[in-house]
Amino acid sequence: MLDIRLLTKEDLVVHLNKWEEPSYRANQIWSWLWQNPVYKFSDMTNLSQALRTRLAEQFDIRVIRADKIQRSTDGTIKTRFILHDDHYIEAVLIPVPGNKRFTVCVSSQVGCSLSCSFCATGKMIRMRNLDPGEIFDQVVMVNQQSLEEYGKPLTNIVFMGMGEPLLNYKNVAAAIAHITSTDGLAMSPRRITVSTAGIAKMIRRIADEGVRYNLALSLHAADDAKRNEIMPINEQNDLSSLQKALQYFYYKTRNKITLEYIAFNQFNDHASDAAKLAQFCKGFPVMINIIEYNPIEGANFVKSKEDRLDHFAKAIADKGIAITVRKSRGKDIDAACGQLANKD
Repeated sequence: MLDIRLLTKEDLVVHLNKWEEPSYRANQIWSWLWQNPVYKFSDMTNLSQALRTRLAEQFDIRVIRADKIQRSTDGTIKTRFILHDDHYIEAVLIPVPGNKRFTVCVSSQVGCSLSCSFCATGKMIRMRNLDPGEIFDQVVMVNQQSLEEYGKPLTNIVFMGMGEPLLNYKNVAAAIAHITSTDGLAMSPRRITVSTAGIAKMIRRIADEGVRYNLALSLHAADDAKRNEIMPINEQNDLSSLQKALQYFYYKTRNKITLEYIAFNQFNDHASDAAKLAQFCKGFPVMINIIEYNPIEGANFVKSKEDRLDHFAKAIADKGIAITVRKSRGKDIDAACGQLANKD
């Protein structure tokens, strides 16, 4: 059966008209799917019993289900979800109660096709894209988790989990629409960040569409040779094309841009690397997040030494560029940046 959440509201109206049901029922069904989500047609209590039965006979609601939950000593919670076709994905709740910040890191694909050498997800095979409902469910379910564990709803959503969001753009955009619309969860797009490994033409496309969410680029090297070595996608999307795409994105949207930069010892943490990174940032305001490398199986990288990291960050800050050094969360449960891999 078809998942009803793959239909547009207009599609619902067509089905209802065929069944000689009033068109306004589409708004009622839509509300149960996206605003006050339920996962059984029998729970749509303002519909007639006959209509609920007919919906259940014609359609399915393919809700994701929590399969395994792990809790870190720092409060981070990683949930592995099982999908209707028995694939797995992971989402992470990152609470910072002192800052009143509760963030969910969501996945957009089952696995990933980009093969970044420092990322556990990149060593998986990309099985398929997630549909809008599967992305939406991660937000709904981790929000409930946040309410139960911390008494606070989610404040932020980051598309930094498994997969490359801009290679599943249609479904990611549809999910964000449901999350932000007034007949959905009504969350502010300014509290959403979509992270990409760097697909220049897609950055330009979302700029042209006037998206209101924030953009993050997983950069990790401001030298083409080094970036090619650790991120094969750079061979088709070099730094010059990415820099121009980010300049275009900011010109069109005025939205915040973040650069994510994992510091590897003696690889991308030299003074020359800092100078190249500062040069890359010309033409648009940016926040740089320096990220601690989180070890994964099969990779020989070592995180940058603290003194080298301090010198690197200072060199950037001295250029007048906003920069933070971010400590990893959830490392003890493989929930930190680059560690999501559906482990048992």
